[in-house]
Amino acid sequence: MLPAFSYTAPMLSRLALPLLLATLLAACASAPAPAYRNEAFDAETPFQFHSDLPPLVLCEHGKRALLSQGYEVDASAPLNLRGSKFFQPQSEHQVQLRLTLVCLQTGKDSTLYANALQTRYELKSGGSSTGLSVAGLGSISVPWPTDKSSLVKVGEETISDPGFYQRLFVLIDTLKD
Repeated sequence: MLPAFSYTAPMLSRLALPLLLATLLAACASAPAPAYRNEAFDAETPFQFHSDLPPLVLCEHGKRALLSQGYEVDASAPLNLRGSKFFQPQSEHQVQLRLTLVCLQTGKDSTLYANALQTRYELKSGGSSTGLSVAGLGSISVPWPTDKSSLVKVGEETISDPGFYQRLFVLIDTLKD
């Protein structure tokens, strides 16, 4: 015969109180504010450079500037360039910079619009396990050592540092001479 289980109110409150507190704390945790709320849409930004050169020539200078700094450039569209460069600041971390340059005619002059995206990767090791099931005895799972490492994207953001773009635009402007 199985022993009787008595369910008392004090026991219920001791179990329910931590659960209730955890639920309340989870409800109070708020999600971060959406990033679009900080968008100002200012008329002058660090992402644009004005020049008296025609758009095609301006983008050609942009292409030469990127190539001179070790960027791999996809120039399949002459007025819309994409360049990328990889960095490895630590042995298990890698950073990729991707720059997009777009050259447009804006009235009597041209404007080069630049956008840089920084993507961070980390080397992650992955293991696996194998399972064995025997009828009547149950199953076991045994770790299986593997040497599978892969780069995993851990973050991505648009570079908004005006100094970064200013250095690029100065280089492009010096190629004009």
